[in-house]
Amino acid sequence: MTDHAVELKSVVKRYGDFTAVHDTNLGIPEGSFLTLLGPSGCGKTTTLRMIAGLTGITEGDILIKGRRVNDLPIHKRNLGIVFQNYALFPHRTVQQNVAFGLKYRNTPKDEAERRVREALELVQLPQMADRMPSQLSGGQQQRIALARAIVIQPDVLLLDEPLSALDANLREDMRIELKRIQHTLGITTVFVTHDQSEALAMSDRIVVMSAGHVEQVGSPEEVYNRPASEFVAGFLGNSNILSGKVMDIAGPVAKLELDGLGPVLAATDGVGRTLSTGETVKVSIRAEKLMLDGADPAGDDISTFPGTVTTVDYQGQVARYFLESGGLTLQAINTIDERPLQEGTETAIRIRARDCVVLPH
Repeated sequence: MTDHAVELKSVVKRYGDFTAVHDTNLGIPEGSFLTLLGPSGCGKTTTLRMIAGLTGITEGDILIKGRRVNDLPIHKRNLGIVFQNYALFPHRTVQQNVAFGLKYRNTPKDEAERRVREALELVQLPQMADRMPSQLSGGQQQRIALARAIVIQPDVLLLDEPLSALDANLREDMRIELKRIQHTLGITTVFVTHDQSEALAMSDRIVVMSAGHVEQVGSPEEVYNRPASEFVAGFLGNSNILSGKVMDIAGPVAKLELDGLGPVLAATDGVGRTLSTGETVKVSIRAEKLMLDGADPAGDDISTFPGTVTTVDYQGQVARYFLESGGLTLQAINTIDERPLQEGTETAIRIRARDCVVLPH
């Protein structure tokens, strides 16, 4: 018996000569919250639609609860789905919308009423049962769509960018609410988004996709702090991606000569291979890991080089600085004590070896 609620085995999707999803193998653990993350056109929504049965697969197999579902229509896969536009029936009440899936499962009336009531209580809208969708706010409509998806007690919940139509503050509230509901139910959830902050905040595991390929699968901390490719490093957060050469290796630390900056120490763990002296490499340094004047990190693995602030992007609690150093433009994000550094300020830039990440090939 598998502990995966969903499995993709060598799944391919082609449209004529165009391959939308390349040879993909993926196991989604039972009860987990997994996010498919990537830019528009990367294949994440196509992958979700193949799991749902809305899009056929070209090659491979999809299993739900250990059962091959390639040829099963959507209504026989026992899935709950929330779309970007919610897809509520405008001429049905909230009660009727939520009960819709139960009606087609021939659920007894008393049980259906109880499950609808419980679903509305779970999304904290029990008082809205007699309202019409047009009488609800965007956030309330999103909750009702979620209630309709979970009332059928699905094996897997599929969420296709359900927060994208909401304003920024409501999005933050709803992502907390979504995670609370998922945790309460313990339901396996597959969430599609292009918003990295949503993925990092909500997920147990993240699948980063690019051009139909899976670039990396891991926990939010793994994909953020130890990116498996230059694409992942550049897509998640604000990174400085630099080129250089390995000059020396001493255990877990390598001495690099970075183009424009000079000698910098970098951690070797997480590279997934043995580095060689003289080898050309690329490194990723997160913007928030570059420490400027005022930050005085401890340790003997600190690399320091001079820089000049060229642009300041003030963001309240933090400032995002663009700096010129060695002919390069670097980004640094630092918290602000009283006021940000000013344009033209010359500063020391410090980086710890563990924050200079050598990217795998």
